[in-house]
Amino acid sequence: MNKKELINSGKVKSVFTTDNDDEVIIEFRDDMTAGDGARKEVMDKKGSYNAIISSKIFKVLEENGIETQFVDLPEPNVMIAKKLEMIPIEVIVRNIATGSLVRKYPIQEGIRLEPPVVEMDYKDDDYHDPMLNFSLIQALGIATQEEVDILIEKALKINEVLTKFFADAGIILVDFKVEFGKDKDGKILLGDEISPDGCRLWDSETLDMLDKELFRKGKDNEVMNAYVEVYNRVIPDDEKFDF
Repeated sequence: MNKKELINSGKVKSVFTTDNDDEVIIEFRDDMTAGDGARKEVMDKKGSYNAIISSKIFKVLEENGIETQFVDLPEPNVMIAKKLEMIPIEVIVRNIATGSLVRKYPIQEGIRLEPPVVEMDYKDDDYHDPMLNFSLIQALGIATQEEVDILIEKALKINEVLTKFFADAGIILVDFKVEFGKDKDGKILLGDEISPDGCRLWDSETLDMLDKELFRKGKDNEVMNAYVEVYNRVIPDDEKFDF
């Protein structure tokens, strides 16, 4: 399937139309950003590792009854996906208290959150992704109460599936963010990606970070080793790419 017109070029991915009006091509680039794009580096094969990991996760979620936009991964950094009208809400699920949660609230670092904390942010870099509640969502006109309930229900189900998926690979799923969109029939599907870019992942034994937080902390030379480690643990040998 050939790329046609560029629809959108974000901080780390580019989306193109295809000869199928119901599908798009998502190209995962090697860009690594932090601070709403204020800091940017290019890291060799980072896009490919994220695309492969995300595709595997989408397949696992599909097997567990969670519909996604994933169609195929013809190249290591190229995903064919169902075309979605994205809902500008990031849903964050937190299993362990860390990051902004402990900076903003009197919650102890490292405690397990039972039940998980669910947050919603308005996805807009110009406004630095501010936190939402339903009154704000209603004022912005971006989702109904029923749709918000669906987003939260799906995010918690994703958390349930992926907590076990990563645990089986010796990884703790600390927290993650997901995005959703509507297909041509108005059905809400999981979109975008789930990868070390948008998850906090810790080694189960050492608690070493295996995600983008390393880049945020300036440990640039450790980032790709962490992404490769996640790739090696969650992608079976017969599903690995030769690249």
